[in-house]
Amino acid sequence: MKTSGKLMDPIGRLMGLRYKSHPWHGIDLGDKAPELVNAFVEMVPTDTVKYEVDKASGYLRIDRPQKYSNVIPALYGFLPQTYCGESVGKYCQEKTGRDEVVGDGDPLDICILTEKVITHGDILAMARPIGGFRMIDGSEADDKIIAVLLDDATYGNINSISELPEIVIDRLKHYFLTYKDIPGVDNANTEITHVYGKEEALEVIKASMSDYMNWLDHIQLALSRV
Repeated sequence: MKTSGKLMDPIGRLMGLRYKSHPWHGIDLGDKAPELVNAFVEMVPTDTVKYEVDKASGYLRIDRPQKYSNVIPALYGFLPQTYCGESVGKYCQEKTGRDEVVGDGDPLDICILTEKVITHGDILAMARPIGGFRMIDGSEADDKIIAVLLDDATYGNINSISELPEIVIDRLKHYFLTYKDIPGVDNANTEITHVYGKEEALEVIKASMSDYMNWLDHIQLALSRV
């Protein structure tokens, strides 16, 4: 399944030489997706402020300073030209038995493990998915794909999340279950229902790729009626 045809045509590529491409819509996920993906990194483990791509401009903006001392224990970002919509929501429903779950309307999140110290975000990284967390925030599917940096000396040969040390998985879980904490506010609606392997991760990515194309078709149809 390819998502690049409607956006990365010759005119789009030419415009990209003159203007910065939008990291969500203007960057190709890669010809080998979902097995090998081109990810956009928003945050690195040294960040004490949560950064997030502004959907309108494509620039990184400060989402919020972290209230506590927890930091992301891996590179963190999203997969370009993906969207968590109907297909992602239905896949989560099938795996959890919860009929009320829907996609969260954002690009698919990804964590990338590497031994290297990457000092800043706003970069691209090639990564191999090895598993993921089935995370539900309220009634929204908010999957976190876990991947390894391509050719990384420490993590590059890992093919499944089951091969990771338990402490690595625990640190990632702890971050995602606490990073939205606000003093005095109950955040019990966020949960990780499953830790899944590579095959399910690839299915989630494919579902998000399909959702993106359907979402794009819907937008183009709406614009044609204006």
